Amino acid sequence: MASGGSAIRGSRVGAGPMGEQDRGFHAERVAVSYWDALGNETVRYFAADLPEEEIPEVIDSPSTGLPAGRDKDNPPQVAKAEPYKTHLAYVKERRTPEEAEQLLEEALQKLRARRGQA
Repeated sequence: MASGGSAIRGSRVGAGPMGEQDRGFHAERVAVSYWDALGNETVRYFAADLPEEEIPEVIDSPSTGLPAGRDKDNPPQVAKAEPYKTHLAYVKERRTPEEAEQLLEEALQKLRARRGQA
């Protein structure tokens, strides 16, 4: 004989005396549409008595992961990805030996000043 949970066969787990109206399924709601940069619409529902300033202006679109705004004609732009830099590009950005010596000297002076204060 199998023993396990206390649910009766065929009954829903969590079913109780509360009706749907007690759980908030029939609460007054307002639909707010959000659009992302690709034109996808997402509808979110908020409580009707929620103040307008508490409804977010921008959300993340669940279908694309892009930011979505309430303005259909002017949605948030897609973030531009930084292009991949090659090793040569990093080498070109390196400082000259004179700049490196100056930065090192400034850092050493700051350290000496901190140690002198301590």
